[in-house]
Formats: sequence, structure tokens, C-alpha cells
Amino acid sequence: MSIAALLLTAGESSRMDGYPKALLTTGRRSAVRRLAEIVLAERFDPVIAVVGAHRGPIAHELRDLPVDVVYADQWYEGRTASIQAGLSAIPDDRDILFWPIDHPFVSPRTVETLISVLPTDPLAVWFIPTHEGRGGHPVVWRASMRRGIQDLRPDAPVRSLLPEFGPQVRRVSVEDPGVVANVDTPDAYRDAYDIWLARGEE
Repeated sequence: MSIAALLLTAGESSRMDGYPKALLTTGRRSAVRRLAEIVLAERFDPVIAVVGAHRGPIAHELRDLPVDVVYADQWYEGRTASIQAGLSAIPDDRDILFWPIDHPFVSPRTVETLISVLPTDPLAVWFIPTHEGRGGHPVVWRASMRRGIQDLRPDAPVRSLLPEFGPQVRRVSVEDPGVVANVDTPDAYRDAYDIWLARGEE
């Protein structure tokens, strides 16, 4: 597969009282391990995990997997700074699945769906999963988007590029509440975990 996977785990998890979101429990494994194992099973290459505030424990969690851990030394400047650090470790010609750790309950079927849509829409450069009309994560970026992302200020959100691409943004409807379950607080995590368990997924 000529698609890279970029897992973003660089934040300090301030709204989780400083506990790394990457190490939250998702069934029998941690969140970051779940994401890594899903993309490895789908043969993404390379698989990059960007770390920052919690570099040590996250790297340790991934130590036995074929995942390249990249340290974003300017992670504190904003999410885009960490994304840019991860992009530097990915070949220029690769499309990219971007999966932030605050969406740990996405179904593997959603990843498969996003990838299957790519060859059907060669004009689209940004593929966003939607659930009940709301956009979420992970997303897929064509390699051609790299320059625009790299040129952003470290504190400027990537979504600020959406108007620039307009009709080249493809929204993909999925039956997966995990794509819009943003686990950024303990309550949000517990709610999303309960929904995920009820769905009976791994």
C-alpha cells in the first residue's frame, strides 16, 4: 500500500488531568496500540507516531511494533507543528491517513472504507468521514496537500485550508459514531467507551 499512516499523540492531555490519551484503555489494549495495530493490519507504510509531551511512555508502549516514533520538539506550539514533524518522516509521494489519538474508537471498517474510496475519486485531495452529518477523523490527505500543510503556521489549524480546496474535499458517510467521538475529557472518554463497548467492536 502506498499510503502512510500518521498517528498524532503529541499533546499534553491537559483536559485529561495530564494523563496521556494515548494510554487510555480501549478494551484489551491502549488507545495508541489499537490505532497502530489497525493501520499495520491494513499494511500502511510507513506508520508514524508523533510524540511530544509524553514521549517516553508512548514510545515504550509501541516498542515492539514496526512503528516509527517521531518526536515533535515544538509540539507545544500547536497541533499543526506536530503534524509537520510527522510529515517530515513520510516520503513525498505518499497519500496519508491522519489519525489523532483523541478519536480512539473508530472502527477498522471505517479505515477500510476511506481507503476504498480513494481510487474512485482521483480529483479529491481530502477525504473526511462523516456520521449523521458531522465530520470527524481519521481523514485521508493526498500527497499534493503536503505543501499547504507544511506552509501553515504551527498554531494554525489544518482545517483552515478547507475553503482553499472546496470541491476537492470528499465527505464519506459512515455508520461509525467513533469518527465524531472526540475524547478530550474524562466524561467524553467514558461516554465514547460505553458506546463502543455496546457496538461489540475490537
